[in-house]
Amino acid sequence: MNNLVKSELFKLRKDRSFWTLVIGLVLVATLYPFLIFYDDSTADVSVKELFAYTALGGNNYIVKLVPCILAGFFISSEYSNGTMKIMGSSGNSRIRIYFSKLLVFTLGAVIISLVFPIVLTGVGAIFAGFNDMPGLGYMVRASGLTVLYAAAFASIMALVSIIFTDSGKTIGFLILFFILFDSIFYALSQKFSFIELTFNNSAFKLFMDIGKFNLSNSELFKLAIVPILTYIALAIVGSLVFHKKEIK
Repeated sequence: MNNLVKSELFKLRKDRSFWTLVIGLVLVATLYPFLIFYDDSTADVSVKELFAYTALGGNNYIVKLVPCILAGFFISSEYSNGTMKIMGSSGNSRIRIYFSKLLVFTLGAVIISLVFPIVLTGVGAIFAGFNDMPGLGYMVRASGLTVLYAAAFASIMALVSIIFTDSGKTIGFLILFFILFDSIFYALSQKFSFIELTFNNSAFKLFMDIGKFNLSNSELFKLAIVPILTYIALAIVGSLVFHKKEIK
């Protein structure tokens, strides 16, 4: 398992799509504050609001959509270039192969999920003269929850990646899924009470609450445990699907 994980880490370090996404996000997060400070004086900009609303708000889309591209190139493309077949015949169990890929892909998705809020807030804080900085505890909590939800969504992306086995189909399906699923899920929740209960306790709904300033202990526990359980459940499903999948 250790050798498999090291192999996947090496591939992630060499993955051009991963670094292209990271560098692109760094550039956007660095330039975005210029648009804000172009309209507002630095004295009027609150770093606390910049982090809570602009950084985390913009990150809602990044966490769900950008890793979809990485999933297509990092996992699905290995079917077409023959890497997956070589790994399947290497003597390692399918379960270990899948979990090593999932763990490293999750790491990539987590890094992607943190780039925009950290860089944007850091650059914005410098421009704003560190005006009205958010508390360290709040930033750590919000960043930690971002990591958990990025992992939960990554487990969905990894599952889809091994089903489609084609990078184009994987990326297209995942982007459509994450754009439309929330709206469809929400619309159905307004019609059926049992779906409403599921939606309100799903990672898709709770992800929107990670930037809240005041959370009770029960709310924080719920926000933390749901993505963890989602990740575990989908990781098990993904490993079972991969175990039975024919690799050509």
